[in-house]
Amino acid sequence: MLRSEQGAGALDEPSGRSFRRVCSQAVARSFPLASYLCCLVLILSVASSDRFVHWFVVPIWLCGVLVAADAVDWFRGRLNVFDPIGIVGLLGLHFFFFAPLVHVYSDYWMSSMSPPADWRDWLGGMAFLNFLGLLVYRFFRSGSRSWGWSIASKTVWLIDHRRFLAVLPVALILTGVLQFWVYHRMGGVLGYMSAYGQAEAFQGMGWIFMISESFPIIALIAFAIYARHRRVGYSWAVIISVLLAYLSFKLFFGGLRGSRSNTIWGVFWAVGIIHFWVRRVPKKAILVGIVCLVSFMYLYGFYKALGVEALEAFKASDGVAVLAGETGRTLEVTILSDLARSDVQAFLLYRLLSHPEDYQFGLGRTYLGAAALLVPRFFWPGRPPTKVKEGTDVQYGAGSHIPGKLESSRVYGLAGEAMLNFGPLAVPLAFAMLGLVVARVRHILPTLRPEDARFLLYPLLINLCFVILVSDSDNVVFFILKNGALPFLVVAASSRRITVSAPSRSTDAAIRLRPAVRSQPRLPIASGYGEASDQ
Repeated sequence: MLRSEQGAGALDEPSGRSFRRVCSQAVARSFPLASYLCCLVLILSVASSDRFVHWFVVPIWLCGVLVAADAVDWFRGRLNVFDPIGIVGLLGLHFFFFAPLVHVYSDYWMSSMSPPADWRDWLGGMAFLNFLGLLVYRFFRSGSRSWGWSIASKTVWLIDHRRFLAVLPVALILTGVLQFWVYHRMGGVLGYMSAYGQAEAFQGMGWIFMISESFPIIALIAFAIYARHRRVGYSWAVIISVLLAYLSFKLFFGGLRGSRSNTIWGVFWAVGIIHFWVRRVPKKAILVGIVCLVSFMYLYGFYKALGVEALEAFKASDGVAVLAGETGRTLEVTILSDLARSDVQAFLLYRLLSHPEDYQFGLGRTYLGAAALLVPRFFWPGRPPTKVKEGTDVQYGAGSHIPGKLESSRVYGLAGEAMLNFGPLAVPLAFAMLGLVVARVRHILPTLRPEDARFLLYPLLINLCFVILVSDSDNVVFFILKNGALPFLVVAASSRRITVSAPSRSTDAAIRLRPAVRSQPRLPIASGYGEASDQ
């Protein structure tokens, strides 16, 4: 029988009543601090510009308080560094609170044919819908307690080295050969880079990319398994070197076709694997990493806009300034367009309420189109469109969508896609799904023992929570399938399932009290020659 490394402190958990009392005290401290911080930001905003003397700041403040309370808990150590509630709260603070304020301050908005007379009115209206949605989200994410998701008898996945050493070469060779085939098909690396921006260049290759671009994460999983098997505490210099090598692989395996999200979400997954499987990652490192990733998104945006020409411009001393002038991609564009959807969702609300005659609701068609992505176009050439049709029609008028000629590729986010299908009143209900996903993903954490190989996949689920918020259903389907399918098969094929039992306990209590993996774990790994040994 396997015994957990968590120690007695993790098992001697408080009763449900006492834990609820502790949670109530934490909430009582977090919300006042969150309210104070959001008030301080609004006061400074009003002092900086009279544009903020407007009622829209009230619902913006309400949204800010709800998400800032979770961010405060994350900063104060009341949540695990990779707790999905803390991650959504931290990034949601920008998404719901800072981004709308920066839009107004900088007067930067999406390009559109008929913008509203005063964007603040529609930012405020959207913020009110988001506030209701966040209340629904907070209610449904508590499902791990309300719906009896207890931690009882379960299965542990242990890495079997014999299986892994048989699966790993096959996976790496397959993914590597396919990627080199893609480069050969495109006329080499430069041809591959030049093909970006040509819609037909990569059409029908999504299933190829699902396999070929999995090479970096499979290689990192191999490093993590090796590091854990050797039971050696790696220095930060080694870990940073490994992550930089991983980043290089991500650029080579898919990043050069202009997909920033392919690289950024992959780095998040890699850091999560290091945290859960090799060595704990401190909050300071997470914050520094966020700054580095935003900088990467900013610089890589030039490559996405200009392709190979951007690399030549970088060689000049004023290359970044010249590129910013040519492409219009500034740092605020990265922060507001790539990491938020405030103006896009406000514009949707404006169009739906001010010009209802110009649009017919999708009534779920965008979700059907997303599900249809599971079937390759080769087998279903006429599969239904994704949100591209509804998104084009809402911006340019009903019937404007012309496949291949007039199509909008904007991303609308969870709330935006709900409005495209069912109207503004559907926004709060859409957040129920986010709450359910966060609750379920959060529930998984305390069910895994430190030696469980599914920790190698868990960061992808945490990432999924934020992807659901900022992306559309077709992006979510592609994210899960493209990033998770092959790594899941590799981990599953390399693992042995052993049934163990554990006492049922509160999910919230376990998540709060369960310590992260120690810096130098001493954990059993199934050798393939016999049963796993006790610790």
